[in-house]
This record gives sequence, structure tokens and C-alpha cells, in this order.
Amino acid sequence: MRAWTSVEVPRLDLDPADEVRVHDTSTATVAVSRPSGTARMYVCGITPYDATHIGHAATYIAFDLLNRAWRDAGHRVHYVQNVTDVDDPLLERATATGMDWEELAERETELFREDMTALRVLAPDEYVGAVESIPLDVELIRRLQDRGHVYDVDGDLYFDVHSDPRFGAVSRLDEQQMVAIFPERGGDPDRPGKKHPLDCLLWQAERPGEPAWETDLGRGRPGWHIECSSIALRYLGGGFDVQGGGSDLAFPHHEMSAAHAQAAFDDLTFARAYVHAGMVAYDGEKMSKSKGNLVLVSRLRETGTDPMAIRLAILGHHYRSDWEWTDDDLRGAETRLAAWRAAADGASHDRARRLADDVRAALAEDLDAPRALAAVDAWAAGEPGRPAGDGSGAALVRALLDARLGVLL
Repeated sequence: MRAWTSVEVPRLDLDPADEVRVHDTSTATVAVSRPSGTARMYVCGITPYDATHIGHAATYIAFDLLNRAWRDAGHRVHYVQNVTDVDDPLLERATATGMDWEELAERETELFREDMTALRVLAPDEYVGAVESIPLDVELIRRLQDRGHVYDVDGDLYFDVHSDPRFGAVSRLDEQQMVAIFPERGGDPDRPGKKHPLDCLLWQAERPGEPAWETDLGRGRPGWHIECSSIALRYLGGGFDVQGGGSDLAFPHHEMSAAHAQAAFDDLTFARAYVHAGMVAYDGEKMSKSKGNLVLVSRLRETGTDPMAIRLAILGHHYRSDWEWTDDDLRGAETRLAAWRAAADGASHDRARRLADDVRAALAEDLDAPRALAAVDAWAAGEPGRPAGDGSGAALVRALLDARLGVLL
């Protein structure tokens, strides 16, 4: 699948930045992410049955900050993202709207590409659809079958989650908590014939009126979790640096994806760290397609809102925090952006260097964007604005804010 085109990230004429520290859900600690050579990151992508909302944008901007932090520390980055372009919510929306499901998926994926481009989110190196990953899924399921980790329920194939002795380590939830959450997040704990309520679907046999593919497993389509296991293993290998996504993916999605991979291969650690972004609310509830309480990036852009203001509104909240979008967020971001732009041309070299130190230090500490923004605010308030004979630090300030915050002045 085609990704979008990345903007060029400016190279800063400075020593490499410090290694970034990030919060790992599986250990509940903030620790240095110290990639060995190329930094490897997998971030779970969208199910394209509706347009990109602010909650989506917040997640992908969070991991864009990490991508940029690694680069500024001197690492190459190998970034992979999936698109769940066949799944129940997509098929249900297609039926409700009378659209062909493939046309709906492509339309919304293209809109997502446009939104990410406008927000200056760096594109993944591999952007892989669930449909195109089916051969990888089948291969991994076959391997799990050979190891005795798969069983049949009325023609559907299920994974025995306790085949991985580390099951539960990603989300740090006990089984009672998992069983309570599972049905809210796509699980089927009460299905008759399952050996355990938490066992998850690997392969769904063909249903009337639904898409299916002919494979060695019979006609059908993959479950949700296996696609990310197989794509990550194929393009990144085991032990990659960060598995990322929204906090609602820690369980079941990241827990299950890791378990599939770790049960399939001896002595494999799926990811070294699991990093999760907080949830964004609107009108008092988590912003979600199912609730319909969406603030869409594309609609904001259509009304003439500067995408850099949207990005700044999101960066005003720490990536791990849960927060609520308001119109004041956007108005404040527009004011902030105007102040930064007014100050940029008059930047002095010494203050630009000090600003670079402050911004880099903030982002090295668990991607603390609000602290970084406060440092830029203080710098902008102190710059006199285009003084005669000055402006020696303008290029550095512009490059810094682009390279580290993704904000184009």
C-alpha cells in the first residue's frame, strides 16, 4: 500500500541530541530508549471507515515526536504502520452507507494520507494493508498450528492465549480485568466452544455476503490481532524498539499481537517497549467513530485552519495524558503560532542555541511537548522582533521547530 510523502527533516548544525526516555506500559517506568543501530518502530494504523479525527492525529503526532527524537540523536529510523482495510466496523459502515467496502477503505485511507501530510507527520517506510498481509498471516497461523497453539470453533480458528507464558505482561492487567474489557474492544469472551474466554480469533471462516480469500486455511479472512504480529515480524523482526498506539490498544490488541509472535518463535521478545498515547475526549466522552463525537482534521482544514495550529493544539497536551478537545485549544494554538512566527526572523544566535538546548531537553524526557512549547513561548516573548542587524539565529530556530516539533513557521 502507498504511504504519503514525507517532508524533509532539517538537519540541525548541533551535536547529536541526548537519547530519549519514554514510558513503557509493560514495565510502568520511563526509561532510555537506546536503539542498537537503526531504531525500529511499529505503530498500529487506522481502520478506514471514517475520516481522521483529533484522537487519531494526537496518536500519530506522538510517535512522530519519537521518530524525530531518534533522528536528532543520530539514529536512522525504520518505521512501519498498518491499515486495517478489512474488518467488521468497515464492513458494517459500508453496508450502512451502501458503499463498496473497498471503495470506502480507499477513500478514507487517502483522506488520512492527506491529513498526515498536512500535519507534517513523517510517513512510515512500509505502509501495509491488512488485505495485502493475508499471506503473512496465514504463514504465521500455520506456524502456531504446528506448535499446537490453535484450535477450531465451528470452522473459525482461535489462539490459546496461554500458549505464551508472558501473556498479560504488556498491559499489566489481571485476567478478571481483561475479561471485563475484552467485549468492549472487539473480543468474544462468551462464545460457546472456546477453551478460555480470552482466547482470540485468528482466522474467520467465510460468512455469507462478506469478503473472503482462498488460502491454505480455507476461505475466510484474518482476525484483527494477527495482522500486526505478521507485519511487524516481516518488516522489523523480533525485538524491535517500540510498539506504539493509543492506550486502548494495550489490551487486547498489543497483548494479543505480542502473544502470537512469542508463541510462534522460541526466545522471541516481540517489542522492547510498549508506548501508548492517551485518549482524547469531546463533549465529555472519548472521541470515537462509534460514538460519532468527532472533530475531524479534514473539516478543520476545509474551514481554513492552519494545520500547524492543529498540530500545536495537540502538542499542548502531553502525549500520555487523557484530555478533552475544546475550541480554546485551537484559538490558543493560533495565537501561539502567530507569536512564534512574529519572533522568528529576529532570533539572535545565542538565544536560539539556548532554545535548542531547552527544547531538546524537554523532548528527551518522555516527549514532554508542553514543556518544549513553554520554552518556545518564553523565547518568543523575549525576542524584540526583527531588530536591525540581528536575525542571526532565525535559521536555527526555524530548523529546530521543524525538526523536533514538526512545526513549520
